[in-house]
Order: sequence, then structure tokens, then C-alpha cells
Amino acid sequence: MLGLFQQPVRGGDRYVMHVMDTATIKRAYDRLSPVYDLLFDKIFHPGRVEAIKLLGLKSSDHVLEVGIGTGLNLPLYPRHCRITGVDLSEPMLCKAEEKVREIGLTNVTLRVMDAQNLLFPDNSFDHVLAAYTISVVPDPVRTLLEIKRVCRAGGRIVILNHFQSENKVIGTFEELLAPLCVKLGWKTDLKLRPLLERARLESEQVHRVNLLNGWRLVRCINQKGTC
Repeated sequence: MLGLFQQPVRGGDRYVMHVMDTATIKRAYDRLSPVYDLLFDKIFHPGRVEAIKLLGLKSSDHVLEVGIGTGLNLPLYPRHCRITGVDLSEPMLCKAEEKVREIGLTNVTLRVMDAQNLLFPDNSFDHVLAAYTISVVPDPVRTLLEIKRVCRAGGRIVILNHFQSENKVIGTFEELLAPLCVKLGWKTDLKLRPLLERARLESEQVHRVNLLNGWRLVRCINQKGTC
């Protein structure tokens, strides 16, 4: 299924984010799975650490990680929580399963699943984390609405992602890169504020993290009845 995210901007023009399809994304990350950790572990590790902290996990909390990939976050979670991780790519999840066995985790469940269609009942989780995921799904708004649905009222939704720069020069450069990056499996032209507005989410905290502070860490409190 194709996702399309449009947002009016000043002057009556429309901003149209470049579109990706599910099959393209799956192929891209299936191919990346053997080298994903080598390419993306250390460079994005600081953001992951801060994201887990921002969840503010307590004993017996049940957390959903959307787009868990190869499971790089798994060693960062406290053992007293239950973790359910979903990802579209089966080869990526195979890497995550290897980590579960190597570390000896007994509190983790992994499932192949499309983030745009989460196969869980409403209010299934205390908190939800989407780390480096929102810019790699075809429809970010639909994905966030699904996250809201499966997260309990008052639960924390933490989003860690690159969003298009508000600096006009950098933002324009990111738009120019967008067609190429879409083919590689991610978007560079995703804007934070319009995305949250469309998903009816309000940011409680926003921090800049990782290399050159180029990624944003966003925490929202799930307010039921706003879908």
C-alpha cells in the first residue's frame, strides 16, 4: 500500500512528501540485514540510550517497539519489563532473535508485522517506542495512529527519528536528496510538526541527539479520544 502525506504551507502551495511502498522498504532492509549493525550501531547508539531513558519504564511495564530491526535496543531495556518487538523484515528479526538467545533474554517477544497495521487489540501496551522507524514506513500518519490505538491512555509514545531541517538551506538540500533516499528505504523530507498535527499528537519533550544533533527525540503522552 502507498502512503501519502500532504500538508498545506504558506502561499497556498502544498508540500508532498516522497512516497515509498511496502515492498521496496522490505527489500531494502532484507538486503541491509547482514550489515545493518556494522553501519548503524555506534553512530545511532547515543539516541537509542536516551530514547529508552525517556520511556521512563517501571516494573512490569509492557513496551512495544515498532521497527525493532536487528534488536540493537534489546540490551538497553531493563529486565523487569516485557518487550514486544515488531518489524516488517524477517531477516532483520532473525538477527534480533540471535541477540535474544545470546543475551539470554526471557522477556522479549518478536513478531513479523507491518507497523501500519498492528495486529494487537486496543490498549495492549503501556508505552511504545519507534526508533528510526517513522521515516521508513510508507504512511507515517497511519503508523502513528496505529501506535496510539495500541498504547494505553496516558502511556508514553517516544519517537526517535531524523526530520527535515527547519533551516531553509539544509531543508532544501534534504528535499533534493529525497528521491534517491526513497529508493534506499528512507525519507529525508519528513517534517515533524505537520506529522504530529495530522496524527493528533502533542510533543511533551523534544531533544536533539546523535551526530551534529541531526536527529530528534520526541516524547508524547497518549491522549485517548483524539484519534
